[in-house]
Parts: sequence; C-alpha cells; structure tokens
Amino acid sequence: MRESIRDRLAAIEDRIASACRRAGRERHSVRLIAVSKTHPADAICEAIQAGLTLFGENRVQEFESKRTGLPENIEVHLIGHLQSNKAARAASIFSTIDSVDSLRLLERLNEAAKKINRKLPVLLEVKLSGEEAKTGFDLSGPELQQTLERAPDLRNIHVDGLMTIPPFDDNPETARSCFRRLRELRDDLARRYPQTNLRELSMGMSGDFEIAIEEGSTLVRIGTALFGAREYPAR
Repeated sequence: MRESIRDRLAAIEDRIASACRRAGRERHSVRLIAVSKTHPADAICEAIQAGLTLFGENRVQEFESKRTGLPENIEVHLIGHLQSNKAARAASIFSTIDSVDSLRLLERLNEAAKKINRKLPVLLEVKLSGEEAKTGFDLSGPELQQTLERAPDLRNIHVDGLMTIPPFDDNPETARSCFRRLRELRDDLARRYPQTNLRELSMGMSGDFEIAIEEGSTLVRIGTALFGAREYPAR
C-alpha cells in the first residue's frame, strides 16, 4: 500500500518534536516548509488536506503552471535561485523570497514590490561551502554587509533572516558545523544591524533537519521525506 503524505507527515512531526525537545525548544519555534518543487498540484492538494499550509517552490515558471486551483490562503516561498529578470513576477506570486543572493536582486525585488504596493519578506542566502554550483552571498566579500546597510532604505522589502544549504557530505557533523556557522553569523549581524529583525534561520532538509533544529533552525525545508522521490518531467 502506498504511504500517504499524511502518514509521512506524522512521522516527520514526531521527529521535529523530538529534535525540539533535545534542543530545549518549543515545537512552535520551528516551521515546516513542504518542498513541493517538481511535484504536481495534486500532491500539494493532498498535503493541504493533511494540514500543511506552507510550501516551497524552486522556479517561477513551474509554480505558475500549477498554482491555478490551489487555495489562496496557502503560503508559498521561493527557495530556488532567482534571476533578476524574473523578480517582478516572483514578487507578485510568492509569499516570501528565501533565496536573495545579491544586492542587485534585493533592489529589483523592492522595485517590483513597490509597483504592486506590497511589503515583501525575504531571506538572504549565504554560501558557506566552496561548491561552485551553490549560490548565495560569499562571506569573503563585502556584499552581505553592504546589503544589510542598504536594506532599511528599501521600503517595500523586509529582510527576515538568513538561509543556507550545507555541503553535500555523508558526515552529519559537516552539516552541523555549517548550521552553527549560520546561527553565529546571524547573531553577529543582528548585533551589528539592529534595525533589521533577523529572526528566521532557514536551514535543514530531509536528510539533516533534526541537526538543523538542534542548531537553531526556524524553517526546515522538507521535500523527499514528505512527498517521496522527485518527479522530473520527461525530456
């Protein structure tokens, strides 16, 4: 018998609750982003029926193709890389942009949000590994600090926190070290830029979300453990 999303969610909830207890945290301090990228609208509807209301998508065009018919009261975050030329569309269809990786993109999103008269929440993606394929602010340069200095002047943007993806590594301590670095970076930046409320830490996925919770994550992005193997379109 096929295991339902409801069944998988129950198991994930137990693991989140256990990780929160180990860390001395309240369960409500962690939100689950159901990563529905590459899965059809039917899977999102099944997840909604199981009680989920917060979803993560990777691409503007993919989400546009399946958003018709979905309830308007769900929250959908863009968690994949966003090209500047798609900023206007992203600002109009997503609740939050979690993958801002440059000052230029933040400014484009501010312009787009201003045109539609909304205040757009965003997270700043930080690159904490040397992997070329990964995107995010590089801590060896000044752009992250420049972005946080500029952010208060962008009236249609609200920077809510940081996001990262750990290196691909079988050693769980590699992920733990990455998550701890992001939390320590957030704490340092919060002291240096008190005008910006960096309350969110988006870190942890299906294979390492418990470690992320132990290290302070407030948003865990869970796809495979919830929806099963990703469904890629035929080429």
